Amino acid sequence: QVQLVESGGGMVQAGGSLRLSCTASGRTFSSLAMGWFRQAPGKEREFVAAISGGGGRPVAADSVKGRFTISRDNAKNTVYLQMNSLKPEDTAAYFCAARDSNWPAGSPVAYDYWGQGTQVSVSS
Repeated sequence: QVQLVESGGGMVQAGGSLRLSCTASGRTFSSLAMGWFRQAPGKEREFVAAISGGGGRPVAADSVKGRFTISRDNAKNTVYLQMNSLKPEDTAAYFCAARDSNWPAGSPVAYDYWGQGTQVSVSS
C-alpha cells in the first residue's frame, strides 16, 4: 500500500506562485509514475500533470502548460508541482496520485493511490 501526503496549498493572488509537494511511502518511489489532479466544486476531477518513475516524460494539461511544472526527487520520495502565474480558475483541491507503472497517464482511473488533497485558492 502506498501512502501519499500533500502539502503546500494555500491562498494567493492572481499572478502569484505556489509549490505543492507530495511525499510517498510504502513502495519504491522510482517504480511509481506520479500525477497531479485537481477538482473544483461541482466539477469533475481533471488532469494537471504527470511524470514517469524515472523523472522523464513529464506531461501537462494544455490549461497549465507554460505555467505549471511537475518534477520529482526520488531520493526524497517526493513529487512537486510548481505553479506560476496562477489564475482564479486554478482554484481547486489538488490531489497527488500514484500508479503501479513507470508510465504517466492522464486519466484518474489509471491511478491506484491518492492523497487527501490540498486546497489552492487564487483571488483576482
